[in-house]
Parts: sequence; structure tokens; C-alpha cells
Amino acid sequence: MNFPKLAAAILCFVLGLAQSACKPAESDQKAEAPPPLKVQSVQDRNAFEVDRPELFRLATSVAHTARTELRVTGAVTPDVSRTVPVISLASGRIVELDARLGDSVTKGQLLMKVQSADISGAYSDHEQAIADETLARKQLERSKLLYDNGSIAQKDLEVAEAVEIKAQVTIKTTLEHLRVLGVDPDHPSPVVEIVAPVSGVITDQQVTNAAGVQGLASPSPFTISDLTHIWIVCDVFENDLGAVRLGENADIRLNAYPNRVITGTISNIGPVLDPNIRTAKVRIEVENPGLMRPGMFATATFHGPQIGNRAAVPAAAILHLHDRDWIYVPLGDKRFRRVEVVGGDMLPGDMQEVTSGLAPGQQVVANALELQNTVQQ
Repeated sequence: MNFPKLAAAILCFVLGLAQSACKPAESDQKAEAPPPLKVQSVQDRNAFEVDRPELFRLATSVAHTARTELRVTGAVTPDVSRTVPVISLASGRIVELDARLGDSVTKGQLLMKVQSADISGAYSDHEQAIADETLARKQLERSKLLYDNGSIAQKDLEVAEAVEIKAQVTIKTTLEHLRVLGVDPDHPSPVVEIVAPVSGVITDQQVTNAAGVQGLASPSPFTISDLTHIWIVCDVFENDLGAVRLGENADIRLNAYPNRVITGTISNIGPVLDPNIRTAKVRIEVENPGLMRPGMFATATFHGPQIGNRAAVPAAAILHLHDRDWIYVPLGDKRFRRVEVVGGDMLPGDMQEVTSGLAPGQQVVANALELQNTVQQ
């Protein structure tokens, strides 16, 4: 027997068994394959089919020429340049209050009376200055007489003249002090009357009867604003600033009077943006027709320079649903589609502008509410 050949054959047999033991079993490819994709068709929720489409009259949108507009909200504020604080230079206690917040006052009208110790001190200084000037004048007259007789030197006469001049200056200073405090020097009184410096409406009041005032150190007792010209201050987003230009007009509508349109002029565009909401303050100057009050909310409409064609449809063709505007357009074969649009201003002839979502010449259902009620049944 050939042992080397037998050993080689046994070795090959053992290696073959080992390879067959280490080789994994072939898996079933069909069992491991992913399940087939199931596509489910979802019905278009904005498409509807009706039995008798001829019952719903159609209308064709027409072209409407309009300028681009930007609407922003704002508030009515007093004109700062026409707002004047009422101050009392005399410190003391209020003994009489003749005006209150919201009153219309005229220039020179009495607002309040203040009892002040400052006036007593100022009047005392004025009386002392008069007495000193009287003494200095007599001394000057005596010095001139002595100088003419050769009894005093010229320098003594010059000293007397300087004292008299200083006494006169002191009288003028104390007299002006009394006038600044609001006191009549000819009729001195510890009570000073505070009058309105300008005509207008009292828009702020910081005092009450029997309260005290500390002169310039305390808040102004009253603030008077001329409301014949006021400001509308609006917040305009950064992306919309291109539609706002200095000197152009803007239409103002008050929330209290939505049917009244007031025209104002853009006088300032804020140079600094609010970093939180990315808006700039835009100021509109308006002549007050008597309806506008500080704090009122308003809507400002800025008219852009571009003019374009927009669609216009009957007002009944636009359906306001879920805070959105919708129209129905025919698809044919008894089917209609509900399309979202953006409604604009009302136009003459019971028409309404559509700013986006519809092109001129397209057909729509003339009465969207009728179709909506039909498809909901």
C-alpha cells in the first residue's frame, strides 16, 4: 500500500469536512427581502364633486390696476416739539389746584397756587438791597461834597461811587429773582400763581391738592400738549423698509373710526433697528381733525411706487374660512377645487381685490358660500 498517497487523501477529506462545517447555510433571499411598498392614494380635500354644477353661477375675474401697498400698525402719540412741561421754580406746598388731567387750557390760564418760603427770602433780599442802595447813594453825595471842599482824596470818592454802582446791581438782581419766581414786586405775597405757558391739553399730571413741589428737582406738575398736530409712530419690518420714503404721504385709519381716512406725511424713519423684532420706528405727522387721541391704535398704509394688475372678483366669490380666504374654481366634469387666496380692498360695484392666488381671466364660483354649504351636506 502506498502510505503517502493514502495520507494525502485522508488530509483532503478532513479539510473538506472542515470547510463544509464553517460555511454558513445559504439564506432564503425571499424571506429576508423587505415587504412590498404599499401606496395609498389620499383624496384631495380641496376638490369636490357636485351633482348639478349648473346651479352654481360662474364669474370671470377681471384685471384691476393698483399700486403696491404696505400696511402696518401704529399708535397715536403727541408731537414732542409741541409738548411743554409746566414747572414751578418756587418750592413749597400747593394751596390751590385749578386744573386737572385732560383739561383744555389756554396760554396764561391759572393752573395752581404754591405757598413758598423762597418768595419770602427773595423779597427780604430785595428790600435789603434797596436799603443798601439808599445808604450808598447818601454816602456818595456826601463824598462828592467833601471832595469839592478838598476834605477827602479822589480815591475815597471813587470808592463811594463803586459802592453805589454795586448797590444798584444788587437791586436789579433781587428784582429779577422775584420775577423769575413769579412774584409781582409791587404786591409781594408768599403765594405764587403758576399759569399755563402755552395753550393745549393737559396730558400728564404729577401733583394733587396740598402736595408739595421741589422746584426743578421734582417732576413737572403738569405737561401740556398741543394736539392739533400729532404723530403716528409705526413699527416697520426690515424687509419692508424699501416701501417707505421720507416726504411721501400715508393713509391713516383709526381702529375707532375705520371708515375715516386721514392723510399724513412721513417725517422720520428710525436710523436704528430693534434687534429683537427687526423693526424700525417710522413717524408720520398728521393734522388732527379732532378725532385722534394719544394712545389710540391706528393702521398706516404706505403706497409703493410700482403699479401692477391684480385680479378682482365679486365679493361673494371669496369665502373667509379658518382665518383664510378661499375661492372655488371649476375643474370640469362636475368638479370644483377650493383655492386659497389673499383678499384685498373692497372696490366699487361690490367687487373685491385679490392680491395673490388668482390671475385675471380665471373663472370662479360667483357665490362661494352656496357651494360650501352644498359640499358640507
